[in-house]
Amino acid sequence: MVEAKWNGAVIASSADTVVVEGNHYFPAESVDAAMLRPSDKTTSCPWKGTAHYHSLEVGGEVNRDAAWFYPEPKSAAAQIKGRIAFWKGVQVV
Repeated sequence: MVEAKWNGAVIASSADTVVVEGNHYFPAESVDAAMLRPSDKTTSCPWKGTAHYHSLEVGGEVNRDAAWFYPEPKSAAAQIKGRIAFWKGVQVV
């Protein structure tokens, strides 16, 4: 079981993650959506496509743009469609 934790809370937990470039992509349904906040941030990857972001809110603290996902990944990254990854101090263990 792989977990994503931040600020004392488990954000996501799954035995079914996909690892791409060292990042665990969790199935969206394994992420606690109550901790996600919308973000306008996007970035572009030449082989994965356009990433969209969520901020995390736990215990009144916000970790801006700490989760990302590819709603329409390019074909080379099709395995991460419907999945979310984390960074910015989120521990994935």
